[in-house]
Amino acid sequence: MSKIEKVEELISWQKSKDLTIEIYKITKNSSFSKDFGLCNQIQRAAVSIPSNIAEGFGRGGNKEFLQFLSIAKGSLYELKTQLIIAFEIGYINDIEYNKLKNDSEEIGKLITGFMNYLSKSELKGIKYK
Repeated sequence: MSKIEKVEELISWQKSKDLTIEIYKITKNSSFSKDFGLCNQIQRAAVSIPSNIAEGFGRGGNKEFLQFLSIAKGSLYELKTQLIIAFEIGYINDIEYNKLKNDSEEIGKLITGFMNYLSKSELKGIKYK
């Protein structure tokens, strides 16, 4: 396995960043935009996912990285709940909901897999070399 030098190389970061962009587009271009509370909350939850992955990566230690991945995963579950609400009140349609739901489930699996890898890794991060 080659060493990851930049957070942008992490698939979980790439996909969560792309999901965030999709959330911003959908909340900007629908009746969603008039619901300032839910719109703001879902955007904040979405942007928190790649942001926490990036912050954990930048800390340089596996223990801290795991902590931030856990926060990212919590934000992902918050986002999934808000997507259900947005769908059930008609802010997003079936196609949008199913795509966002599938994307978020994939990201959750990536984060969980990465957390499992880090927790078993003999490497402890660059700050411990």
